[in-house]
Amino acid sequence: MGDFSGETISVIDRHFINDLLDQGERQDGRAFDEYRDISIELDVVPAKAEGSAIVHIGNTTVVAGVKVLIGEPYPDTPDEGVTMVTAEMPPIASPLFELGPPKEDAIELARVVDRGVRESETVDVKRLCIEPGKSVYMVFCDIYPLEYDGNLIDASSLAANAALLRTRFPEMRWEDDQAVPTGKEIAVPIRNLAIECTVARIGKHLIIDPTLREEMVQDCRLTMAVDEDDNFTALQKGGGVGPMSLDQIDAAMDMALERSKDIRKLLLDAVHESEGPE
Repeated sequence: MGDFSGETISVIDRHFINDLLDQGERQDGRAFDEYRDISIELDVVPAKAEGSAIVHIGNTTVVAGVKVLIGEPYPDTPDEGVTMVTAEMPPIASPLFELGPPKEDAIELARVVDRGVRESETVDVKRLCIEPGKSVYMVFCDIYPLEYDGNLIDASSLAANAALLRTRFPEMRWEDDQAVPTGKEIAVPIRNLAIECTVARIGKHLIIDPTLREEMVQDCRLTMAVDEDDNFTALQKGGGVGPMSLDQIDAAMDMALERSKDIRKLLLDAVHESEGPE
């Protein structure tokens, strides 16, 4: 996902990718501003999560699961619930991933996806409060890549959003100094759905949704979260130490703005289809 060393791809392949881009082409035939095929499957692990989804972007596959627990609020936000995104990068997804404690790439993945959720205020955390200062819902979203062929951030963000949209959990009320179930199920209070789009710079070229081979030769990448009102709620540069000019940032933002509309529609259509006719 991150800044891979030059040893992971040959010099010949590096020149080949750059030469193709100079000719206006990509290895898989896509336009520079075109995503690979995207598919979304919902409620994939109902026995283990209150909400879940698998997202495929090309050959990259990510599963996200949401668990909702009851806990105490943070002292500085007594009337707000908690949302948190975590990520693992298991070796089953790629030989580039290693066993052991979360590495830098896993921490970065979780932080970028988490920032897209928090900064856009995707979840109305005040509506996650059961009793101010006493009890709140705590919404945890776990990201787990199954196959890695580039652009884990966008796939993970989309999977997280899909899982949050499908999450259902027992409603609680405060009674006799404790949280007790009401017997009803409720949904996560979604207020502003942001879509994260990643654009890579390779030489003088900008491409959206880079594959693994393209990531290996990228100078840097820019991930942008675009909300329902076309506001950019979060930006994160990574994937290399190369700079991006202001003109390149503007161009990348234009790409993200356009593609986020398509992806949001795809996500909402998948959710509505899974809910069936009313």
